[in-house]
Amino acid sequence: MPPKIDPNEVKIIYIRVRGGEVPGGSSLAPKIGPLGMSPKKVGDDIAKATKTWKGLNVTCRLTCQNRAAKVDVVPSASSLIIKALKEPERDRKKVKHVQHNGNLKLEEIFDIARTMRERSLAKEFAGTVKEILGTANSVGCRVNGKTPVEVIEDIDNGEITVPDA
Repeated sequence: MPPKIDPNEVKIIYIRVRGGEVPGGSSLAPKIGPLGMSPKKVGDDIAKATKTWKGLNVTCRLTCQNRAAKVDVVPSASSLIIKALKEPERDRKKVKHVQHNGNLKLEEIFDIARTMRERSLAKEFAGTVKEILGTANSVGCRVNGKTPVEVIEDIDNGEITVPDA
């Protein structure tokens, strides 16, 4: 017989889901079933918490204590950039391989970098901004009409000054 679960113990579970949708029970059940929680109820809580991220992949942090789950959204840099592009919602079953060819302002990049600062491995804020610009390059958008690689070169040359967080 398995050991009893301590009701005061806090378990943290990370799960990657599509925003606004209930994740499949097959992905939730092995993670939260042993904790004595219903995958359907937790799935509804996740869908409610990720409603503003509809259509984007986001990571959710489930804080489980005393058979109750609290859902926090932990967005990645790419999902923050795609959300900042303000693209219309699309049906993922019909529209595949979307090119995100919008244009972002440098201030929006700074805001995203401030959000991601505590999870960044860079020593300085300029390094975090460069990380976000690299993600913007892989997403395929432009920054102030330039490619993100050109903006990174401008930061390295000192033509663009980065504020102190």
